[in-house]
Amino acid sequence: MKVIIQRVSEASVTVDQKVVGKIAKGFLILLGIGTEDSEADADWLVQKTVGLRVFNDAEGLMNRSLAEVGGQVLVISQFTLMAATKKGNRPSYIQAARPDQAIPLYEYFIQKLGQQLEEKVETGIFGADMKVRLLNDGPVTIPIDSKNRI
Repeated sequence: MKVIIQRVSEASVTVDQKVVGKIAKGFLILLGIGTEDSEADADWLVQKTVGLRVFNDAEGLMNRSLAEVGGQVLVISQFTLMAATKKGNRPSYIQAARPDQAIPLYEYFIQKLGQQLEEKVETGIFGADMKVRLLNDGPVTIPIDSKNRI
């Protein structure tokens, strides 16, 4: 399971010209789910995400977590994070989980993240053609892969 976490001042996602998810200050999370992923991967990523200290403290140091600053979260499913690009110029998505496996893990990740933050997590629509807008704050962009924990 992979995430790209972007610290944002604001973010939104639109489907069919309708805003379906919107946040102010917080994290825009792009979530990729692979064929080998499980709830254990989601649990680990939730803990890393909640504990990630990338918001500025009073001295301007990135030393505060999402919960400490009252940040919000927008999660977008993104199978292209699982792209294999070693051979040729056309990415392969064979490692991306199919919807029957990915949707339950996507929903589990969102549920666990909401429980940890004690706040509603905004989302896009799984599998939809989404238009994502964000104002990256910093910019701060953090990639995390649950299969690369060392």
